[in-house]
Amino acid sequence: MKTKKKNLLSYYGPYKGLLALDLLFAMTGAGVSLSIPLIVRYITNQVIYEESGAAWNTIVSLSVLMLGLLALELACNFYITYWGHMMGARMEYGMRSEIFEHYQKLSFAFYDNQKVGQLMSRVTNDLFEITELLHHGPEDVVISLIKILGAIVILWQINLKLTLVVAAFLPFIFCFALYLNKKMKWVFKQNRARMADINGQIEDNLSGIRVVKSFANEEIELQKFQQGNSRFLESKRNNYLYMGTYHSVLNAMLTGVTIGVVLVGARLITTSAMKVTDLITFLLYVANFTEPVKKLINFTEQFQNGYSGYTRFREIMEIEPDIGDGRNALPLRDVKGEVEFENVSFRYEEHTEVVLDHVNLKVEAGSYVALVGSSGGGKTTLCSLIPRFYDVTSGSVRIDGRDVRDVTLKSLRENIGIVQQDVYLFAGTVMDNILYGRPGASREEVVEAAQSANAHEFIMELPKGYDTDIGQRGVKLSGGQKQRLSIARVFLKNPPILIFDEATSALDNESERVVQESLEHLARNRTTFVIAHRLSTIRNAQRILVLTEHGIEEEGTHEELMALHGVYEKLYNM
Repeated sequence: MKTKKKNLLSYYGPYKGLLALDLLFAMTGAGVSLSIPLIVRYITNQVIYEESGAAWNTIVSLSVLMLGLLALELACNFYITYWGHMMGARMEYGMRSEIFEHYQKLSFAFYDNQKVGQLMSRVTNDLFEITELLHHGPEDVVISLIKILGAIVILWQINLKLTLVVAAFLPFIFCFALYLNKKMKWVFKQNRARMADINGQIEDNLSGIRVVKSFANEEIELQKFQQGNSRFLESKRNNYLYMGTYHSVLNAMLTGVTIGVVLVGARLITTSAMKVTDLITFLLYVANFTEPVKKLINFTEQFQNGYSGYTRFREIMEIEPDIGDGRNALPLRDVKGEVEFENVSFRYEEHTEVVLDHVNLKVEAGSYVALVGSSGGGKTTLCSLIPRFYDVTSGSVRIDGRDVRDVTLKSLRENIGIVQQDVYLFAGTVMDNILYGRPGASREEVVEAAQSANAHEFIMELPKGYDTDIGQRGVKLSGGQKQRLSIARVFLKNPPILIFDEATSALDNESERVVQESLEHLARNRTTFVIAHRLSTIRNAQRILVLTEHGIEEEGTHEELMALHGVYEKLYNM
């Protein structure tokens, strides 16, 4: 599933009409600003010397013309500002959708090595800079080139010698701009990375704010933040050092153009080689000329900002999802629930140690299997291979005889329900969170699922029942209540295969009893894998597997395993 590589200009595709109009109005506005000084020159050079009545009539007519041109320029600027920004906003909308959709495709292996704050920075800060470039870039370049070329042509017609004075400065201006541009490129990219680091640190701190406060470690967090903030400040210092040099030298050069014109123009006037009115007009055009030169040079800064953001955007977009639907993948239907691991080996990354080594296991449909073992023995990893959160390094995992790599991910995961120790509830209401199990289910079905999960009673005691807002990550609920909501979510989903990943280990005894009841109810007639922390919760399991670094070391019922006096007995006695 190859991600199609797109260049930056391809994002103009759906907005060719808007872009064309934007550039048309930009050119029209530039033409208007060039024409007004010509009208002023005509009035000062010719009209004022005519008979007073005729001169006044001409001046009134030309004033009306200039007001009309002003109205046209206003309309052009409004279109550029409003519709041009809307074009940029729509591009940002499209790119944000694109990167968010891509995030959804990337596997757990990608997120294992990423910070959420940094990923968020690419969706917000970077995209804003990209779309600012996409919107302002073309119009700024077009306006600047038209004004510069138009001004040079008009200046040439007014006075050749003065035009050569202006032209003499241009090579120095553009060479300096190109030199600094290269220096600034690396600095802007570094700024983006440092800003992403700060976002990551803030996200990490705010997500764990209860831990921070419980350990009274606010000062430590502040120190950690200050380190990142100081690195960002240092990169900004380099940034502003270059920018300060860039803008101050360029402004000095552009002011030098005006000084040069005044000195040479004054000399020409004293020798009667030029009229005072022509020098005034020339200076108006020099101002008209230097402003687009500044804008064109400032565009290089905007380009570096936007393109460094685009580079970071493409870095993410070009990461290929390592888990996806195979070319001939078919939907998984009519699932009975038989799960088989055949010679399965797994490591998280190349050159890291093997977590599972040649594991063979067959679980009949409707069976209840418990996985126990010391931490790091591979229990969670083994279960994560069933819904393809990770793919096996070698061997195969099959459901009802079909390799999980040969079925579509959506249909595979629709047939598997997972209840984890660390429950994640989304910001919203109780109803929203249970509906996540099967969007589109009726309210009656949600209530039925909650009743099956022993959650209906406590939900009805909440201020607004099922419509109560539970806060970020369900912060307004207790651990047991959150766990029962997650079970209700799986009840609503109604999958044939279940995975309970230490679902009760973080609960107190009373909550554990209620949740355990719910889990047992949910597990009836379904293929169930239970990763157990408290071995007392799986004493009645039909089959208990003991996983160690050597694979499945022991297997049997509780009584059979205790009789072996091996690993299981040691774990149980502990």
